[in-house]
Amino acid sequence: MSGAAIGIIGKAPQPGRSKTRLASAIGAAAASQLSACFLQDVGAAIEAVPEALGRRGYGVYAPAGAEDIMRQLLPAGFGLLLQAGDDLGHVLIGATRALLDVGHDCVLLVNGDSPTLPPRFLAQAITALRESGDRMVLGPASDGGYYLIGLKHPHEQLFTRIAWGTETVARSTRERAAEIGLATTVLPEWYDVDDVETLRWLQEELVGRSNRFREGGFAAATRAFLEAGPMISP
Repeated sequence: MSGAAIGIIGKAPQPGRSKTRLASAIGAAAASQLSACFLQDVGAAIEAVPEALGRRGYGVYAPAGAEDIMRQLLPAGFGLLLQAGDDLGHVLIGATRALLDVGHDCVLLVNGDSPTLPPRFLAQAITALRESGDRMVLGPASDGGYYLIGLKHPHEQLFTRIAWGTETVARSTRERAAEIGLATTVLPEWYDVDDVETLRWLQEELVGRSNRFREGGFAAATRAFLEAGPMISP
């Protein structure tokens, strides 16, 4: 196996277990369907990365037994990798190690909640990682986390003693990289959709009214779902 591995970190959509913060506003079934659309659109963004760069997509999923659901949502050429443990740090370092171990020259792990993730960000990350020397690529998210992390070697220090789910995640990760002398390339900011406020951001972006997020991916599945009926008032 060669080329870059691009893994989508996500849980198989299941009503009552998917997008729980959104579910309180739009209902469990709609939240699950929206989560499925997000995974489809992030998969499409990976497929839009030029093949000449060398890349293969993966679904890094949970729970065990959800393989059929993931295969229905992701492109046919994607591999599947069961998430290692429940802690996000364990999931990320486990996926990084596993994908490097099968021979990929670098690994990008992306959030499954960013349906308009621009494919050009993924291409930029691969190009940056293939520069000489060990390095990290980080895509900061609007909430202080990150939507993408890219590595050439598994650095466990980047995933330990991190306050996951807080606004300090991206900053702490960059500080940890600096501590171990790891060069860092920072991508433009993007956002995850996980609550009513960010769902409104998504609606605004898809109709061309966002001043903050421009030239994102088309997000065909999410767009079609939202156009079929408003989830929340704009």
